[in-house]
Amino acid sequence: MDIARQLLLSFPFILFSILLPLVGIYWLLVLLRLAPLELFEKDSLRDDHLASALVALGFAGVPTTVALSWLIVLAAGLTLAVELLVLRWLSVGLFIVPIGAVLLWASFALAAPIAELLCRQVGPWFHRHHARRSLLGKCVQVTQAGGEGNPGHAILIDDPSCEVLLLGKRDRLENAGEYRVLVKYLPNEDAFRSVAQDAFLETRTRLRLLKGKSKSESVGPLAHH
Repeated sequence: MDIARQLLLSFPFILFSILLPLVGIYWLLVLLRLAPLELFEKDSLRDDHLASALVALGFAGVPTTVALSWLIVLAAGLTLAVELLVLRWLSVGLFIVPIGAVLLWASFALAAPIAELLCRQVGPWFHRHHARRSLLGKCVQVTQAGGEGNPGHAILIDDPSCEVLLLGKRDRLENAGEYRVLVKYLPNEDAFRSVAQDAFLETRTRLRLLKGKSKSESVGPLAHH
């Protein structure tokens, strides 16, 4: 018991000693229908930085809570394994702080591709159970073009059994066979706004370049001082 208590309260695993019970309580509330499944989802990707980050990591198609839960559980397992096999046998003193920080980063980095694979496997279940906002960021293929006031129809590329409705603006109507990315959910119509896949990828690339440029510009003046 003493060893278990030391592990639970030691850094860096103490972070997961806090997060894991919260994850368990949340999913219990979801099962009791006291908490929403799409807890963090918004109707649009435009200002939803958390969802945009998860989409960039490949987690589109499942609720944010599912992706975060897998990440936390897997990273906790990896961190615990390193603590049991390595850290508990070493006397590192205050160096445990930088070592622990690196371990946390490495655990989440290693957990990310595994969590992505697991989310991809369970994604179709959520698609069929009306987790609509979690579809934002998914790529679809238009099967039936819409007209003015009439929604178009599209299917998910990686789950053709899931069909969605597309509502385009007058000057942005989609064409049959076109590949598009869902970017906004319209709850009243249970439909989506979408953009062309190439435009979506181009925008993401441009944003990355702008962020990198702004960072370099902010560092540049400091370097001259």
